Amino acid sequence: MKTLKDVKVGDTVKIVKLHGEGAVKRRIMDMGLTKGVEVYVRKVAPLGDPVELTVRGYELSLRKADAESIEIE
Repeated sequence: MKTLKDVKVGDTVKIVKLHGEGAVKRRIMDMGLTKGVEVYVRKVAPLGDPVELTVRGYELSLRKADAESIEIE
């Protein structure tokens, strides 16, 4: 299973499934990260956390712990 944590800068990926429970999953969905959405990886911080993404036309910073629960293709 490949997750959003594994992508490199410049990659565009598609979300397949969100793993997680309750409030965490709901928060990720509220940020626009839902099944079928394309995500472009803009930057990764020098120490690898957080990851900066472009989702639905806006920029989003996401911690690696949260990125790990997002399955991509």
